[in-house]
Amino acid sequence: MAAKPGTTELDAILRRLTEHKVPGLSVIVVQGDRVLVEDAVGLADIARRQPVTLDTVYLWFSMTKIVTATAALQLAERGRLRLDDRVADYLPEFPTPRKDWPAVEIKHLLNHSSGLVNPIPVRWVHPAGKPGVDPHRFTLELLGRYSKLRFPAGSKASYSNLGYIALGEVITGAAGQRYEDYVSENILRPLGMTRTDFAYRPDMSADAATGYQSRLNPLTPLFRRMLPSGIVGGNQGRFLAFHPFCVDGPAYGGLIGSVRDAARFTVAHLNQGQLRDTSLLSPESVRQMQTITARGRKLDVGLGWFRRHSDRKSDENYVEHLGGGGGFFNMMRIYPERKLGVIVMGNATSYDHQQVAGSAIASI
Repeated sequence: MAAKPGTTELDAILRRLTEHKVPGLSVIVVQGDRVLVEDAVGLADIARRQPVTLDTVYLWFSMTKIVTATAALQLAERGRLRLDDRVADYLPEFPTPRKDWPAVEIKHLLNHSSGLVNPIPVRWVHPAGKPGVDPHRFTLELLGRYSKLRFPAGSKASYSNLGYIALGEVITGAAGQRYEDYVSENILRPLGMTRTDFAYRPDMSADAATGYQSRLNPLTPLFRRMLPSGIVGGNQGRFLAFHPFCVDGPAYGGLIGSVRDAARFTVAHLNQGQLRDTSLLSPESVRQMQTITARGRKLDVGLGWFRRHSDRKSDENYVEHLGGGGGFFNMMRIYPERKLGVIVMGNATSYDHQQVAGSAIASI
């Protein structure tokens, strides 16, 4: 079945948003192993008037975490780690719990119940084309700076980017190779995700979206003051542009890629870990990732996937992962019972992604 372009309603919503809130949007809806709807509207780069396409590459930010979680479950299936292993066995510098608290295990990093803090990651970036910090040194520096756990492991969910940075080090230790190399060799390449990486490769640069921040956003002055030199660009109409940059701490938010590649990854999760002749995970691991195991004030979390409390009124069961930061916001959502997934990627810090997702699902 050939994918159909966005319906009149979806296309109208995308065009309305790209006129006022976000320069460009790329959207795909998948079911089973089929692409049902795909649409791309607006501009990847305002100054060059470059249109977005389904091959435009965006910074994934925290949407990377679901790939990191997949890598951890893969290694568990291969006997390289166990989800109830102590994090300190792989990362001795990990904070020590109080004597009356349980040890922090790998599963607690996966479902954000480790007790780690969640420092604002606004400076955890570097200009594209320049070397970033060494991930191991970066992790140790952060763990040294934020060395106290806030609550007993497993008692509640509280989102932590630092937890997934630590998880990247666990994956490195269990795999015996760099986190980035393991993900590339065991997830990205097998799934045919040729337009996704942890840096802007030369073959991706022509399709790279520029990130934008509304000049009216209250965070804009913060970005100007706090981001490292070489990141903040000039004004483009109602937007502040960012020069291309990459994320330090790749396991929590470092991927850069296209909506088409994100759709391939989503299809594998919708089909019990399979994408045609590629086996990403076992059906049991896929179910484990989707099953809520920790509940928090804002999120209920599985082993990677989560659901926000604000979405509890929805009539349908779904889990998702969002990814947002300076200049980009993305969403990967799956409806397990319907084997349905929707991916939304845009080059602005914020816009009504819920409206886009709802319209995309309604268009099938």
